[in-house]
Amino acid sequence: MSQKNETPILILSLFITVGLIGGGFWWFTRKTSLNFNQVTKPQPINSTSPNITQPKSSGNNFASIQNVPTGLFNYGGSTSWATVRLAVDPAIQAARPEFRLRYVEPISANPGSGTGIQALIDGQLSFAQSSRPILDEELNRAKQRGFTLQQIPVAIDGLAVAVNPNINIPGITLDQLRSIYTGKITNWSQVGGSNIPIKAYSRRISDGGTVELFVQDILGGQDFSSDVEFVSTTTQALKKVASSPGGIYYASAPEVVPQCSIKPLPLGRTQGQYIAPYQDPIVLPSECPGRRNKLNIEAFQSGKYPITRNLFVVVKQNDQTEQQAGVAYANLLLTEQGQELISQAGFVKIR
Repeated sequence: MSQKNETPILILSLFITVGLIGGGFWWFTRKTSLNFNQVTKPQPINSTSPNITQPKSSGNNFASIQNVPTGLFNYGGSTSWATVRLAVDPAIQAARPEFRLRYVEPISANPGSGTGIQALIDGQLSFAQSSRPILDEELNRAKQRGFTLQQIPVAIDGLAVAVNPNINIPGITLDQLRSIYTGKITNWSQVGGSNIPIKAYSRRISDGGTVELFVQDILGGQDFSSDVEFVSTTTQALKKVASSPGGIYYASAPEVVPQCSIKPLPLGRTQGQYIAPYQDPIVLPSECPGRRNKLNIEAFQSGKYPITRNLFVVVKQNDQTEQQAGVAYANLLLTEQGQELISQAGFVKIR
C-alpha cells in the first residue's frame, strides 16, 4: 500500500482513538462526580455508635427520621415528662407506627428520674426520661453491668414555686427559699408578707429528679426542715397549697404556671431582682381557666430565670436495639415537629 493511501487511514484512526479517549474521560469524570456526591452528602446519625453525644436531627418532621427501630419499647422515668408523654408521644406513634412506645411505672417505688434510670440499668426499660443529669453512682452501676449511659438534652425546663393566692409579695430570693425549706424562715412576714405561718410542702428526695435538683442546687445538700410536709404527687401538693393560707411548693414550671388555684411566685438571685416564671401581666386565679398564665420562655432560654434545667433522654450505650430506640426517640423530639410539640406541652424548645 502506498504512503498516499496510508495517510487517510492513519488520520481516521487518530480521530477514532481521540474520540474513544475523550468519551472514556467524559464517562469517568461523570461517574466520579456522582460517587463523590454520594460520599460527601450528610448522612443520618449512626444510632448504634457507642460514643453518642447529642444527636442532631436530620429532618423537620417525624417521618424524615431514619434508623427508627421496629418493635415495642418500654420507657419511663421523670414525672416532669408527663405532659410530653400526653402531648408528644401519641403524635410520634401516629407518624411512626412501627416504633411502639409503652410507658412503664415502677412496681415498688414512685415514678421519677432516679427510678427510671435504675430501671434502665436493670434492663426493665429501653430508655429513660430524666429531669436531671445522670449521677456518677448511676454511671458506675451501669459500668458494672458492662455498658455506659448517655444523656441527650431535648428541652428546657425550670422549677417554679407555687404559693397560696393570698400571699402578696413581689417575690423571694433563692437564699430565702432555702431558708424556708431548712426552717430558718417560718413566717411570711419575714420576707415582706403578712403575718402568716409558712407551710412548706415537698415530695420526698427519693421520688424524682426535681426534688434531687432542689436539694442539690437550692438547699446545697442540707436537710429539709422537720416542718416540711411530704406529699406523694404534685397534684396533691398543689391542692394543699391552695387550701393552706401559708402554703408553698415547688415543681416543674409547666406543672405550676398554668394552674388556677395557686399563684406562681417570681424568684431572684438578689433582693428585689425577681424574674417571674410566667409572662407578664400575671393572670389572676379569678380570671382562670378562661385565661391561663404562660411560661416566660425568653427568661428560661436566656438563663435570666434563676432555676432552669434540661430534660434528658437517657440512652443505654450497649450497641443493641435499646440504644437505637433511645437515640431514635431523642432524634424525633429534636425535629422541628418534635420541638414545636414540646413547646405546646409547656416546655421550652432547646433549639
